[in-house]
Amino acid sequence: MFAKKSTFIVLLTLGYLTSVAQNDPKAKKILDELGTKTKTYTTIKAEFTKTLEKKDKSKTTEDSKIETKGNKYKLVITGHEIYCDGKTVWDFVKEANEVIVKDMEAAGDDALNPSTIFTMYEKGFKYKFDEEDALTQTVSLFPENPDKKKFHTVKLNIDKAKKQILSVKLMMKDGTIQTFTIKTFVGNGDIPDTNFTFNTKAHPGISVEDLR
Repeated sequence: MFAKKSTFIVLLTLGYLTSVAQNDPKAKKILDELGTKTKTYTTIKAEFTKTLEKKDKSKTTEDSKIETKGNKYKLVITGHEIYCDGKTVWDFVKEANEVIVKDMEAAGDDALNPSTIFTMYEKGFKYKFDEEDALTQTVSLFPENPDKKKFHTVKLNIDKAKKQILSVKLMMKDGTIQTFTIKTFVGNGDIPDTNFTFNTKAHPGISVEDLR
């Protein structure tokens, strides 16, 4: 009898959480407001910190920079500069003076596409309101097709007044946690399209590996 009751309670709880994740009106309102504000930005330039927390609770941290313009982006991380003009991705490995060239689709990362870090919540997710305080709100996202993702949950921490993302936390299936914390954010700055293409001529002797 106890086992039957326990099973019923588990199923009831899972059903409730699924319903909330699919139809949480408070989370929808927060995400709609966030989306409306984000759509006013034609370009975004930001500095952020990426923290990787492993299963043993040890952490590594690195500072990064990103510029986006539509589906174009430039991402600067430790040892790499990654450029994308919306069609082609160049991964410049500084120490090796090497650039790896791929088509954008082939180079796609199912963990997080740099060009969509500020808009990833717009499609492909169920959502649930978590908590809020005087300054921030937190919403959890759950992939609609989890088998195609390396993470099972995304937590967005949002500035209530500015309607801007403060941090993105990815709960990975391997037990690690990746957190992207925004340090500076500038919207609608002037960013030329040349920022999103890699200039091989500026790097004498560079090795080019073209995988297209």
